[in-house]
Amino acid sequence: MSFTPPASFTSRPTLQGTFGMAASTHWLATASAQAVLERGGNAFDAATAGAFVLHVVEPHLNGPGGDLVGIFATAEAPGTPVVLMGQGPAPAGATIEHFRGEGLDLVPGAGGLAAAIPGAVDAWLTLLRDHGTWELADVLGFAIGYARDGHPQLPQVAATIGRVAALFAEHWPSSAALWMPEGVVPAAGTLVCNPAYAAVLEALIAAGEGAGDRAARIDAARREWSHGLVAREASAFLATPHRHSSGTDHAGVITPEDFASFSAGYETPVTADFRGHTIAKAGAWTQGPALLQTLRILDGYADDELDPSTEGGAHVVLEAIKLALADRDAYYGDADVPLDALLADGYARQRRAQITPAASTEWRPGQLPGRTPFAPRLREDDGTDADLSAVGEPTVAASGQTRGDTCHIDVVDRWGNIIAVTPSGGWLQSSPTIPALGFCLGTRLQMTWLDAAAPSALRPGLRPRTTLTPTLVLKDGRAVIAMGTPGGDQQDQWQVPALLRMLVGGYTPQQAIDAPGFHSTARIDSFWPRTWQPAGAVVEDRLGDEVIAGLERRGHVVARAGVWSLGRLSAVGIDRERGVLWAAANPRGAQGYAAGR
Repeated sequence: MSFTPPASFTSRPTLQGTFGMAASTHWLATASAQAVLERGGNAFDAATAGAFVLHVVEPHLNGPGGDLVGIFATAEAPGTPVVLMGQGPAPAGATIEHFRGEGLDLVPGAGGLAAAIPGAVDAWLTLLRDHGTWELADVLGFAIGYARDGHPQLPQVAATIGRVAALFAEHWPSSAALWMPEGVVPAAGTLVCNPAYAAVLEALIAAGEGAGDRAARIDAARREWSHGLVAREASAFLATPHRHSSGTDHAGVITPEDFASFSAGYETPVTADFRGHTIAKAGAWTQGPALLQTLRILDGYADDELDPSTEGGAHVVLEAIKLALADRDAYYGDADVPLDALLADGYARQRRAQITPAASTEWRPGQLPGRTPFAPRLREDDGTDADLSAVGEPTVAASGQTRGDTCHIDVVDRWGNIIAVTPSGGWLQSSPTIPALGFCLGTRLQMTWLDAAAPSALRPGLRPRTTLTPTLVLKDGRAVIAMGTPGGDQQDQWQVPALLRMLVGGYTPQQAIDAPGFHSTARIDSFWPRTWQPAGAVVEDRLGDEVIAGLERRGHVVARAGVWSLGRLSAVGIDRERGVLWAAANPRGAQGYAAGR
C-alpha cells in the first residue's frame, strides 16, 4: 500500500452481506429502509421510504418543501447510471429585476422569496412509480407513523431551534407554534409530532384511491402535490411579507401555477475515468462535475503523492479542489456549460501545472477559448459567519461547525439495484412554517446571482446551481459504489479524499469514512452571504500536528475543527467478484448508521 496505513481503530466495521444494505444520516431512516428490504421491497422502495422518514426526523436538514439529486443504476442495466433530477427551478416571478426592486443585491439565505419550486417529493414519487414495486401507502407508512405518533427529537434539532428561537418568536409565529410549543424548545429526546405533515401524506395516498393501477395511484398523488392543497397553501401563506436573512421583510413570489409547472425526471450523468473506475455525477446544474475535474487533475500524480493523510497529498488535493471550484463558480449553471473542455486531458494538464508547493491565495478560474469566465464579487469572510445562524442560514460554517446542512441515503438490494440520494432544502429554519402543511419551503435560490452575466444567474424557469452531489462509481462497466454526504460546498470536497483512500489507497469503505477529513474555504460560498477565505483550509485535528504544521508552512490558513467533525459520508456497494454487498456510515455526530445483512 502506497498510502499511510489506516488507523487500526475504526468506529464500526464495514457491513457485509448478500441480502441488502442501507445507510443514511439518521438511524430511523436506515432502519425503515432496511425494513422495506426485509419485506421484499427493492432499493428504490426502500430509499423512498427512508427519505420520507428523513423529512420527519431531520427537519433541520431537509424537508418536503426542498429538493434532491440522486444517482442510481438498476439491476437490469448496471452499467447505465441515471440521475434522478429533483431540483425545481426559479418561479416565474423570481427575476433579477424584482429582487433588485426589493432593495436586494444578493438572494437572501432565509425567507420565502428565496424559494425554488419544491422538487423532492415529486422526484421520490416519480422514482417509486418507475422503479419501485410497493404501493405508496406502504412506502409512506413509516413517515406517517413518526409524524403522527412521534419520534425522539435529536439534540441537533433542539440546538437548531434554540439558535433561531428569537427569529421564530418575533417574526415567524407559525414556526414558533410548531417547533416551540408554549414558547419552549422541546428538549432532546422529547417525543415530537407533526400531525399536519402526516395529514399531507395521507392526502397524497387518498388522491390515488380508485385509480386503475399502482402507477396511476402514484401519479394521482403527484397531481395532488402539485395542483392541490400544498400548492395553494404554500403560495397563499408566503404572499404575506415576512422577515428574511437580509433583515428586511419581503413577500414570496411562488404561485400555484409554478407548482403545477414542475415535473421531476431523469438525466444522463457526466462521467470521468480515474484509476480503472468510472465516476458518474449529475450535470453542471449541480457542483458534481467539480469532483470529476478534481480527479482529472489528480490523475496526473503518482499514487503516493495522493495520500490525503500526508502533507504533500493534502496540499495537492486542496489545491486541485480550489481550481475545480473556481471553475464551478465561473462556468457552472443551468446553462450551456463547456464540460467537454473542462474535463479534457489538455485542460487537466494545464490546471495541474498551476499547482505549486505553496498554497494559492488567488481565485483562479481557467481560461477557455471563446469563453469569458464569470467573476463574482469576492466578499472576504470577516469571521462573523458563525453568527449567521441567528437568521436561519442553513448550511455549514467555514469553521466546519454545522448550522443546518443536509442529509443523505444510500441503498443496495440483493438484485443489484443501487442508489445514492442527497435530499436537502426546506429546513425548518429556511422560511416560515406553512401551518396547514407542517413544513416550509426551501431557499435554494440563494445559490443564484443577481447578475445576468452569471451562468448561475437568477432566471425564471432555470434551476439554481445546487451543491447536492451524490456519486456513483463503476468498475468494468458495472456500478459498484453509491455514496454521498451532506455539507454544502464541502460535499464533493469530503468525497474526494474518501474516493482516493478507497480507489488508490486500498482502504475499506469504513476506514475511508473514518479517516481524518479536511476541506478548503478558498472558494466562493454557495450560500448567503457568498463569502470566501483566500487560502483557507479546515482540518480535523486527527490529521496530525506535523501534517497541519506543514500545510501552514505552505501558506494554508488552517482552522482546526476538532477531532471528529468534518464529513457525514455514507456509502453502499457491491463487491461483484465475491458476490457480497457492503455498507458504511459516518460516526461523526453519533447519528448516521448503516444496516444490512
